[in-house]
Amino acid sequence: MRLKKNDTVKVIAGKDKGRTGKIVQIDPETERVIVQGVNMVSKTMKKRNAQDKGGIMEVEAPIHVSNVQLVSKDKVSRVGYRIENGKKIRYAKKTGEVL
Repeated sequence: MRLKKNDTVKVIAGKDKGRTGKIVQIDPETERVIVQGVNMVSKTMKKRNAQDKGGIMEVEAPIHVSNVQLVSKDKVSRVGYRIENGKKIRYAKKTGEVL
């Protein structure tokens, strides 16, 4: 998977199209990512202790990796790899920025 945790991405398809956020979690097996503040769903949560509030909570749901694209210098870009000084590095194809 070319995207990593803490990458800033923009949603390019779905109900939250156009919104941006940081990747919080990645699941490489199902090719899904959880983006902060994007794809919010209501979930009923059980009260776990005396201080915890139960009820209906808004949580981020996973979104498929094909529906997000990396943001580099305020432009969406694909991620590429190249070898520099014997090391494999990630870079944004549109801007050339090393990630």
